[in-house]
Amino acid sequence: MVQPAVSAHMLLDNSQIRHSGRRRRFVALPLALAMGAVLAAGCSGGSAGGPAGGAPGGGPPGRGGRGAGSGGPAVAVRTTTVQRMTIQRQVDLAGTLLSPDQAKISAEAAGVVRQVLVEIGQEVRVGDPLVRLEPRELALALERAEASLRQTRAQLGMHGPLNGSEQPPPDEQIGSVKTAIANRDDASTTYERAKTLSARGIMSPVDLQAAETKFKVADAAYQSAFDSVRSTKALLQDRRAAYDLAVKKLADAVVKAPIAGAIADRPVMAGEFISERTVVATIVQVNPLKLRTGVQERYAGLVQPGQPVEFRVESFGDTLFKGKVAFVAPSLDQTMRTFTVEALVDNTERKLKPGFFAKGYIFTRRDEVLAVPDAAVATFAGVASVYFIEKDRSQRDTIRQVQVTLGTRQGDLWEVVDGIQGTETLATSNLNQLASGVAVRILKPGESEASPAGRGGGRGGRRGQGQGEGQGQGQRGGKRGE
Repeated sequence: MVQPAVSAHMLLDNSQIRHSGRRRRFVALPLALAMGAVLAAGCSGGSAGGPAGGAPGGGPPGRGGRGAGSGGPAVAVRTTTVQRMTIQRQVDLAGTLLSPDQAKISAEAAGVVRQVLVEIGQEVRVGDPLVRLEPRELALALERAEASLRQTRAQLGMHGPLNGSEQPPPDEQIGSVKTAIANRDDASTTYERAKTLSARGIMSPVDLQAAETKFKVADAAYQSAFDSVRSTKALLQDRRAAYDLAVKKLADAVVKAPIAGAIADRPVMAGEFISERTVVATIVQVNPLKLRTGVQERYAGLVQPGQPVEFRVESFGDTLFKGKVAFVAPSLDQTMRTFTVEALVDNTERKLKPGFFAKGYIFTRRDEVLAVPDAAVATFAGVASVYFIEKDRSQRDTIRQVQVTLGTRQGDLWEVVDGIQGTETLATSNLNQLASGVAVRILKPGESEASPAGRGGGRGGRRGQGQGEGQGQGQRGGKRGE
């Protein structure tokens, strides 16, 4: 067999053949992509049996897997409306529990401590004895004061009990004054008779002068008796006060509690001598207690007396304690920019102690606000948004994304401070697929997101796509045949 002649220009080495094959593949790929685009445009825009501008599956816009207006499928969403809820506003507090009354009890009499009747931590009531002093010296001082008082009372003709409310008699009824009055009246009568007799010439001038002198002496004694009685009455007041003081000193030999509370300190010991005004015990009131805190300046118009308070202390974990605001300071601390608030706290069970640190809230007022459920809020990078459902020009349901300012959360609801009016309808599902302009389909109550209508549209779209792909493949085969 004769071998065909091979020209020199047809002789190629293996490397050149490989390079030419790669070039043909690189050229064929863009050609294939361009042909596919032309075929797809022809199927969607002017293919027989398909409406112009319709979906690949031949369905109307918004069905068959394509969304009207956005070029994508209509997103099935559930909806809700803006709600209203009542919020209890509150102000944070952190403060210290204090005793409303803390008294250092001093002895009002000097003496030797005979007995100390209380211990630290013991609760006392008003009038309970705390310390007893030796009363002997005080009892003797009382006896002296009593004797002086009795003497003065006797001078005034008083004989009732010392501890009674007997008042001294009038000046004219006191014995010394009565005597002076009688002597004065007698001297006055004698003098008047002497003047009459002297006028008739029966009595000598010497006797008249003697009668006059006697009257003057009696009148002076009368005035002196009144002055003496007034002085004795003043002395009576002094000696009565001394007697009452001696009685008090003797009673002060037993130091008693002036307020109810618990003993915080008792610095004296039995057997030691103490002087007046020596502190013998410290009492702190434990019910109620006072919670003192500083509140920021911006809440000055919100905190008022009578508002409830709730707080916790570390010693009792999650146990809530309650109280009421009692006092609000009228001025601010210029350094801390806070004002002082004090609340009274019931401590009947004696769980709380002065000095505990407390953290809690002051409940100020209740507000009715607009609220949306948590499912309607999407947050990205700290910015919260909701999705309004509204009609476009073609009366189709579309999305408008709006940023909102959130306030307090209560249960599953968020307070919306700004961004909504209260009449909007909001999407609550598939929020990650939503944006402004996206078409949506509102699900009815009980309807599943994978509804038959949605699945049918999807199948129609896939069938249309298959037809288009078949036509494109036929055209590509014809071109290859050519």
